[in-house]
Amino acid sequence: MRYTVEDGGRLNNFAVEPKMYEAEPPSANEKRNYIILGAFAVSLVVGVFSIAFVVS
Repeated sequence: MRYTVEDGGRLNNFAVEPKMYEAEPPSANEKRNYIILGAFAVSLVVGVFSIAFVVS
């Protein structure tokens, strides 16, 4: 575990904060992939509910 050292030489037990960075917006290819994966997830959920409805 990393510690910070205060002026008097005492160890500070608080975590060291990581460096901040800005996230980049998704590219057109990534957006297309998100849409495809979303459509696949929706169809999977609809299929599971359909099977559950038919079985019951």
